[in-house]
Amino acid sequence: MTQPALQMDAVRKVYEMADSQVVALDHASLTVGSDEIVALVGPSGSGKTTLCSIAGGILGATEGSVIVGGEEITRYSDKQLTTFRQNKVGFVFQSVNLVPFLNARENLLVVDELGKRTGAAARQRADRLLDELGIADRAKNLPSQLSGGQRQRVAIGRALMNEPQLVLFDEPTSALDTELGQQVMELIRTEMKSRGTAAIVVTHDERITHFCDRTVHITDGVLDA
Repeated sequence: MTQPALQMDAVRKVYEMADSQVVALDHASLTVGSDEIVALVGPSGSGKTTLCSIAGGILGATEGSVIVGGEEITRYSDKQLTTFRQNKVGFVFQSVNLVPFLNARENLLVVDELGKRTGAAARQRADRLLDELGIADRAKNLPSQLSGGQRQRVAIGRALMNEPQLVLFDEPTSALDTELGQQVMELIRTEMKSRGTAAIVVTHDERITHFCDRTVHITDGVLDA
């Protein structure tokens, strides 16, 4: 039986303030199948980004267990987490975060400078991804020369460069109009399913959840049953 892409068990994230505690995630348990796309829906401040940051090894959990692709990361050191992020997860941030002075192809290649591919292998991987995403003709364009949808495609390609087992999308359609947002979600679904790659799509927009296999709601750091 294929192991899940993500297993979170009773995960808490607590921030210590001057004279109080803020619970950002409260005993959250979530399993994501090896090729499952899960929509994580909740209002601002509900804990969506915290959950994804812990799943992606950006933040550490205060309590609980986090296993990604069979790898227990809960007590990893910073160095171990860096290696884990390079090899196991991909990120597509809300603001896209492309490097403005690098062209589309270079934005993909920069991911693998510390990864498992170098030289010709990395360039071939980048070119293949840009072609599959329908933007091979934009490979030499800077982000400022691309449309919002094209920039989002480059960001998806960058997230897939390291062949991750889990890709985390943070509000991937928030800056796009309805039609373009639907196109991007169709692309995300197609790309994830064709590779057998799992994904969590953070959103507050219920209109795009039908592109996902399952919807999980979060409120005040608590996941629905």
